[in-house]
Amino acid sequence: MSMDKLKSMASESNSLSDIEARFTDFCKNGLSMDERSMKGAMKLFNESKHLLQTNTSATIGTGTPEEAERYWFVFVLYSVRRLSESNSDNSNSVTGEKGITFCQILRVAKLNLVDFFKEIPQFIVKAGPILCNIYGSDWEKKLEAKELQANFVHMSLLSRHYKRAFHELFSVKDTNIDKQSVVSDVSDYFRFGWLLFLALRVHAFSRFKDLVTCSNGLVSILAILIIHVPICCRKFTTNDPSRFIKIGEKGVDLIASLCKMFETSEDELRKTMEKTNKVIESILKIKPCLASECKIDLYDISTDGLIYYDGLLEETALSANLSILEKDYEDAILNKIELDERVFLEEEDSLLGSSSLSGGAINIIGTKRKFDSIASPTKTITSPLSPYRSPAKSLVTGNLGTGNSRIAATPVSTAMTTAKWLRDVICPLPSKPSAELESFLSKCDRNISTDVVRRAHVILEAIFPSSGLGDCNVTGSLQSTNLMDNIWAEQRKLEAVKLYYRVLQAMCTAEAQILNANNLTSLLTNEKFHRCMLACSAELVLATHKTVTMLFPVVLERTGVTAFDLSKVIESFIRHEVSLPRELKRHLNSLEERLLECLVWEKGSSLYNSLTVARPALSSEISRLGLLAEPMPSLDAIAIHVNMSSGVLPPLTPLQKQESSPGQSGYIRSPKRVCTENRSVLVERNSFTSPVKDRLLATDNLKSKSLPPALQLAFSSPTRPNPGGGGETCAETTINVFFGKIMKLAAVRINSMIDRLQLSKHIKENVYCLFQKILLQQSAIFFSRNIDQIILSCLYGVAKISQLNLTFKEIIFNYRKQPQCKPQVFRSVFVDWSAARRNGKTGKDHVDIITFYNEIFIPAVKPLLMELAPTGTVKKSDQISEASNNSDKGQCPGSPKVSKFPSLPDMSPKKVSAVHNVYVSPLRSSKMDALNSHSSKSYYACVGESTRAYQSPSKDLTAINSHLNGPKKLRGMLKFDDVGIVSDSLVSQSFHQQNGSSASLSGIPVKKEPDV
Repeated sequence: MSMDKLKSMASESNSLSDIEARFTDFCKNGLSMDERSMKGAMKLFNESKHLLQTNTSATIGTGTPEEAERYWFVFVLYSVRRLSESNSDNSNSVTGEKGITFCQILRVAKLNLVDFFKEIPQFIVKAGPILCNIYGSDWEKKLEAKELQANFVHMSLLSRHYKRAFHELFSVKDTNIDKQSVVSDVSDYFRFGWLLFLALRVHAFSRFKDLVTCSNGLVSILAILIIHVPICCRKFTTNDPSRFIKIGEKGVDLIASLCKMFETSEDELRKTMEKTNKVIESILKIKPCLASECKIDLYDISTDGLIYYDGLLEETALSANLSILEKDYEDAILNKIELDERVFLEEEDSLLGSSSLSGGAINIIGTKRKFDSIASPTKTITSPLSPYRSPAKSLVTGNLGTGNSRIAATPVSTAMTTAKWLRDVICPLPSKPSAELESFLSKCDRNISTDVVRRAHVILEAIFPSSGLGDCNVTGSLQSTNLMDNIWAEQRKLEAVKLYYRVLQAMCTAEAQILNANNLTSLLTNEKFHRCMLACSAELVLATHKTVTMLFPVVLERTGVTAFDLSKVIESFIRHEVSLPRELKRHLNSLEERLLECLVWEKGSSLYNSLTVARPALSSEISRLGLLAEPMPSLDAIAIHVNMSSGVLPPLTPLQKQESSPGQSGYIRSPKRVCTENRSVLVERNSFTSPVKDRLLATDNLKSKSLPPALQLAFSSPTRPNPGGGGETCAETTINVFFGKIMKLAAVRINSMIDRLQLSKHIKENVYCLFQKILLQQSAIFFSRNIDQIILSCLYGVAKISQLNLTFKEIIFNYRKQPQCKPQVFRSVFVDWSAARRNGKTGKDHVDIITFYNEIFIPAVKPLLMELAPTGTVKKSDQISEASNNSDKGQCPGSPKVSKFPSLPDMSPKKVSAVHNVYVSPLRSSKMDALNSHSSKSYYACVGESTRAYQSPSKDLTAINSHLNGPKKLRGMLKFDDVGIVSDSLVSQSFHQQNGSSASLSGIPVKKEPDV
């Protein structure tokens, strides 16, 4: 061994020793941990510290070794605390007698929560094998990092919702506090309300802390405060009939009024009020009395049905009650690595951080991001909300909660509105198949009604288990907690099954029209199809309620289907449920993007089962990597797993015991009920139409019954010949359609990156062409990776071959601005060194994007890349020949040919300036009649009107820009302080002197957002 190598090893050993010494100091001196507490922490740290000597430190935080160490210390302690707590009933086994909280660890490390959640995925990827060896294969489920992040986001939203509502209803004690600044010294009443809410979450919402349930809890807290806070502290009056509902001469119905203001159900709020009252009685030991029997004056608020607690918020008892609630919460989180939710009382707390969770998670500080993105981190198409407007003014002036109010939506209000759809549209439906659906089920080769009902019961019980299953630890002292959890689970099961039957009936009707027959045996007896439908229904229910404990893809795990299976029904589900709210359509669209970009490429996806049939050349690589999906578990196995009594359910039929083929894959559209509102580019008709459907549409005399309906083809056996498919198997057809989706999604993201980098159209077309060739000819590069990793590599490769001065650093800088960006995309790329056979490395690993590009990407795609080089004909033809020799890997007959960059639908709103935040939206067809009508006024706020009748929008915008940039000859000021409507006449008058015309509106409203 050379002397240099010995010196290098000695230096590395000394470095590791120094890191271990600093970790020991961090634990002992920083956190005062004793030897017993440090035992498990030191074990994990010693087994993982070598990772800090690799390139891991450069991919965590800002890249400095000192900061990477602090992150690593926190990750190790969090993991040990969380996983040891899950493995042992004695929580003190790791922490010792003195409890150390999660927030304490972060404070000592001088890190905040937002940065912690941004960076922990890197630790999970790198240290995953070590954690698996120490804590078992289910370590990631026990770690609950995603659930903790979701809870943090929920509490951030709820705390802001509560602060706005409280300061609209009550005056704070310190009148000198600037209303625009963050209140740091909050009033005791405000603190009491938040602590009471936390107690409600601990004791009444112990298991299912979803956003809708917690929002109802906050409304109940506001009701308690309105009843008990002195009237002199109120900022509202009860004289506004648009907000307050009066009961004759008795006064205002407080519960009904709050329901109207905050879009909640009166029944649900009354039930939540009962829980809140029980928490007060149990913890604060105050006896309740009917408000109507007490000598209290609520000033025009009816006391009927309200409960009053004497002395609850009186000055003499308030301090003691606050101390009791503080102590109760501290006991609840003692020795638990949970988020201390009291930090949200102080928004300036350094733990909260000032940045945002990237990757489409959510902007914690702002209000522009949609909440649903936290479960769907790959949203590509976003519609920025209107500039935020505080609702404080509108509550006082009587606009909050009214039907015609124009308050900017918040994640909480959006969730409550979506929950209202579930409550009003789905809940009234029967919990069994309708007569029409029963007719379809009975007209199969045999009556399968019993099978369908039983399957729905088993699968939904697996998704929404009773309190006797799963994690049912009760931290509160109330005896009814398990009962509350069971009630919640039963309600969600009912909602999901009703939605399932409703959409299934619509799908059957559409498929029967295509087939021109009512016998849908092939589709309705397919086990995988029904499970995907149930998973989709359950996911929508979970997305509506914004649950923390059951984040996607938990529905896939509990139903036994894969991401590729689910992708077959998402689009049909959207189109066949016409009443689906906009937010749920967006959720499913973003979910489909998440499936396409990474989940379908993960190990165990049924995509690989179809690829082995459609592309036999890939079979050996798929088998070597062990990517094939496991057989779908039987319904009986799932029933046993959830510990259901077999006597309750009908016996299994032979059909249910059969496993569908593990390779059933693909997705074909059904042409019925095309959804036109808020469509993603992923649901454009042409991009999803099967080649089979193209032949059908092109041949007028071909009867529709000669081809199987779309859904039946999607769930057919992959080896089955495709009728009318020109010799194709079903697997080949579905893979081609699936690849079409991938290319459409890639086109959208490539287009966005090209715009950000301000590159030419020629570069864009070359990047897209290279991506297509890799997908069609080198499909294995996508295995176990994210398509964005391939896009970024293609972008850099084309830039280099085109001799552009573009660095990977610049590409990553702009990629960070993409709404779907996640740091692990460019920090942790999967590689299999045994296949690459480079640098003597073996095994599987995760590396940064540059290492992947140099070691894996370029060796595999260099011949394809050189085809795009601007070189001479001879050299280029030589490279094409070389590419042709390698192009048969993964290629199959009938594969789509490389196409030009597709014509994408206009994004709405579309940014039209690289410098200014100016956006343009096309006019909705639904508003066209209103604008053209002489008897109605425009409800669009436009910067200007058309300067000439029937003039093109581009000329209109040119005229607008010239007016805005020209000499300022103001005839009148346009005031946008109020979010009220800017009328057509006002806009017309503003430009009349210069335009000499007041033609009709342009139809392309221009929106301007303030710089963020």
